[in-house]
Amino acid sequence: MSEENSVNTNIEESEKPNKSSSNKTTEKKSNANKGVSKKTEPQNDFLTNFNWHQYQEGIDELDEKQINEFEKLVEKNFVDTSDDNIMQGEVIHLTEKDVIIDINAKSEGVISKNEFRYNPELKVGDVVEVIVDTREDKSGQLILSHRKARVIKAWERVNDAHDKGEVVQGFVKCRTKGGMIVDVFGIEAFLPGSQIDVKPIRDYDQYTNKNMDFKVVKINHEFKNVVVSHKALIEADIEEQKKGIISQLEKGQVLEGTVKNMTSYGVFVDLGGVDGLIHITDLSWSRINHPSEIIELDQNIKVVILDFDDDKSKIQLGLKQLTDHPWDKLGDDVKEGSKVSGKVVVIADYGAFIEIGEGIEGLVHVSEMSWSTHLRSAQDFVNVGDNIQAVVLNLDRESRKMSLGMKQLSEDPWTDITSKFPIGSKHKGSVRNFTNFGVFIELEEGIDGLVYISDLSWTKKIKHPSEFLSIDDKIEVVILDLDVDGRKLSLGHKQTKDNPWDLYEKDFAVDSIHKSEISELIDKGAIINFNDDISAFCPQRHLIKQDGSKLVKGDFAEFKVIEFSKEFKRVVVSHMQTHSDIEPDDIEKDNSKDSNPDKKDEE
Repeated sequence: MSEENSVNTNIEESEKPNKSSSNKTTEKKSNANKGVSKKTEPQNDFLTNFNWHQYQEGIDELDEKQINEFEKLVEKNFVDTSDDNIMQGEVIHLTEKDVIIDINAKSEGVISKNEFRYNPELKVGDVVEVIVDTREDKSGQLILSHRKARVIKAWERVNDAHDKGEVVQGFVKCRTKGGMIVDVFGIEAFLPGSQIDVKPIRDYDQYTNKNMDFKVVKINHEFKNVVVSHKALIEADIEEQKKGIISQLEKGQVLEGTVKNMTSYGVFVDLGGVDGLIHITDLSWSRINHPSEIIELDQNIKVVILDFDDDKSKIQLGLKQLTDHPWDKLGDDVKEGSKVSGKVVVIADYGAFIEIGEGIEGLVHVSEMSWSTHLRSAQDFVNVGDNIQAVVLNLDRESRKMSLGMKQLSEDPWTDITSKFPIGSKHKGSVRNFTNFGVFIELEEGIDGLVYISDLSWTKKIKHPSEFLSIDDKIEVVILDLDVDGRKLSLGHKQTKDNPWDLYEKDFAVDSIHKSEISELIDKGAIINFNDDISAFCPQRHLIKQDGSKLVKGDFAEFKVIEFSKEFKRVVVSHMQTHSDIEPDDIEKDNSKDSNPDKKDEE
């Protein structure tokens, strides 16, 4: 059968009742016209209004109003357990292990009692948040979860608190590396140690097992991490207090504060929301090495405001200024020339500071520690902590400065210098230091003299005294000159011996002949060393041997003295004259041209 014929057949079948109905209607009208009794009219109405289509399909149609009322009724009284949303449930029964919850489903749900450990006061009738964990377990039981509902709800609340900057309450569970673990809405959040309080925390355990207010400062959604801060709440309160305190600050004002932190350079004091610094020099009139010597952490102290910047963000405080300055109590018995005793508190290159009373110090310059003019370090005389005596050299009460001296306690060695070191007397001393022009010799403590380089040796030509002596060498000297007013001594070392040139004047007289070796050749001649003291010069033309050749370095030969000068310490010799004679005029000519080897050396 074709599709078209099938459709037509269905249509004809579906129209059969309508034809019957139409026939019955016609019949009804005919009977009505014939005057049928009124008892048959209700039946005819029922048949007329009867819906044969719904009868054949087996359903009754409902209007939209009835459908809406039915949906509301279902929504109100039944819960869709396939939904993952959080729902409210009522506790209807408690067992040893489980909690029975009514969520308006076909059956009650079950939750393990362990999920309510945080709430030991849970009772029948309490409404709790739950989520469907398993619609039906093996026994067909509906399994709910309160913990999962709390976590979902907690993250919503944490995110909301972070976005709105609201304050949340949490329970500090325990310590961890770098801070604390805090339970916030069932989520473990991290509280860094630096975010607990505005001041450094030394005892973390004092915060465990306590409820505290926090502010959510950071959320890492990827790793599900939450960071909270208690310090942020304190800072907000402090900022308000700070504005009020700063507006009332004045120089010289005395306030009470708490020692918040200590450093090597001072102390930070909390003035009730505003921090100020007491420099270590403003803690005590006496010198201290560290603030912990006089105060402790968390100690309440009174301070005075010394200064602050324009916006009062940096406040300088003082503690010692609350007491009188020790210099104001310095007695009249302390004056210039008086003896005082004290303790060495500081040593510097230039001297030492002596504390003769609390907060009262005097300086002993290194030049006032010894009569010696050879200056040394102050550490060569005193050490920190030594108790010493000194003489007041200068006292300025107005500027609160005092100069002291230690050497004044002993006699000045220059007082009887003329009797101890008369001119011409011989003494032994120690080499202290060199200069380009000489060497200083210490005869005794406080008595130094200078030996010029020309007074070191009769015969040696010395360019620097270090070629002849070393530091701390002991040598003999003669007092050549004495200046008492200028406190200067002129010494000589070579004067302790006879002048060898007095003897050499006879031994190396003109025309005397001596044998020696040529030590060195120079441009204008040669140098011949007869001994350690005498070096002679032989001009170039006087080096000619008898065979016409010239002497060279290392040759051993006879030499005739042709010039000797004691004044200028010069000796000129000739080998040629030992085997031939030349005129004296030629000798003088040679001497004028070649006999000054020192000049060549200088060039």
